[in-house]
Amino acid sequence: MDRDRILLTPGPLTTTLRTKLAMLRDWGSWDADFNAVTARVRKSLLKIVHGEDSHVVVPLQGSGTFSVEAAVATVVPRDGKILVLDNGAYCKRAARLATLMGRDCAVLPFDDSAAVDPKAVDAKLASDPAITHVILIHCETGAGVQNPLAEVAEVCARRGKGLIVDAMSSFGALPIDAREIRFDALVAASGKCLEGVPGMGFVFVRKAVLEGCAGNSQSLAMDLHDQHVYMEKTGQWRFTPPTHVVVALAEAIAQFEEEGGQPARLARYTDNYRTLIDGMSRLGFMPFLDPAVQAPIIVTFHAPGDSRYDFKTFYAFARAHGFVLYPGKLTQVDTFRVGCIGAIGRHEMEQAVHAVELALQDMGISSGAPAI
Repeated sequence: MDRDRILLTPGPLTTTLRTKLAMLRDWGSWDADFNAVTARVRKSLLKIVHGEDSHVVVPLQGSGTFSVEAAVATVVPRDGKILVLDNGAYCKRAARLATLMGRDCAVLPFDDSAAVDPKAVDAKLASDPAITHVILIHCETGAGVQNPLAEVAEVCARRGKGLIVDAMSSFGALPIDAREIRFDALVAASGKCLEGVPGMGFVFVRKAVLEGCAGNSQSLAMDLHDQHVYMEKTGQWRFTPPTHVVVALAEAIAQFEEEGGQPARLARYTDNYRTLIDGMSRLGFMPFLDPAVQAPIIVTFHAPGDSRYDFKTFYAFARAHGFVLYPGKLTQVDTFRVGCIGAIGRHEMEQAVHAVELALQDMGISSGAPAI
C-alpha cells in the first residue's frame, strides 16, 4: 500500500505526518528544552478544560488505564469507598482496579445500551453514606455511550462526594469546562482525541483536594501527588519520561489549537460519525445504540446476520482494503466497532464505508443487515 492503514479504533489513532515527524529527534529527559515542552503541554491541557485557576494537571507514563489507577489511588483515601457507575467494559475495569488497590468499592449497574441515570446515582448516594467518591466513564466506548457528566457532577457536588471522571475517549472532543463542572480528578491520554500517540496519560486534580492526597497512594510510580510536587519543584519527571510521546503530543496540541480547539474537533468527529452512519445504513448495517445516547467517538454495529459472516475474516478483508476496524466489546450480542476519531475526515470515512462494502463482497455477503 502507498499509505498507512487508517485506524478506525478508539486509540491508538491515525496521526498526521507532522505528529509523526516530531518523534524523529532524541531528547534528554533532564534537558531544559524537554522540560520546556513538558511545561507547555501541561499549560495547554489546563487551558482546554478552563482549569487554570481550579486544577493542576499531572502527566504520567503509560497507557490511559495507568492514569485511571493512579488517580484512584491518589485521590481516594485508603479508608474511602468508591461507587462505580457501570454501563460497560471500561466501567468494570475501573471497579476491578479500585478493588485490587484495596479500596472498598460498590457498583451501580446500568444496561450497556443506556446512559447512566443521575437520579439513580442520587438515590444510591442517599442510601449509602459511606461512599466518598464516584467514578464515571464519560464516554463508555464498550458500546459508545455518552454519559451525562454535568448532571452526575451536580449530584456528587450536592451530596458532597468526590468525582473521578475517566474522560479518556472524550477529552478534546466533547465539551468539559472545569468552571462549570466540579470534579476532583479527570483522566485522559495522549493517544485519543488530541490525536497524539499512545504512551502518556494525564490527570487533572482539583487544587482544593490535592494537599490531602499526600500518602494515599500505595504505589511509588503512580503517586500523582509525589509526581506533581517533584515536577513543580524541578520541572522534571520523577522517572524516565516517554520523551518522544511528549513532543508528539505537543505537536498534536499545536494542530488541535490551529484547527479551532474542542468545538472544531467535535464538529469534524460529528461529521465523521454522520458520514459513517449514513454509509453503513445504505449497506444494511444497524447501529447498536439509540442515537440519543451515542457519542460521536466510536459506533457499535450489529454483526451481519448472514451465516458466512465471521469477524476475523471481515476484519482481514477490511484491513486489506486499507482500514483497521475494532472488535465488539459486548458479551451478549455479536457486534463490531468503528471509530470516528483521529486525523481523518469525511473523505476517509467514505472510503471506510467503501472498504466495508468490498469486504462484504469478498465474503459473498450481500447485506450488512443483522439477524434480529
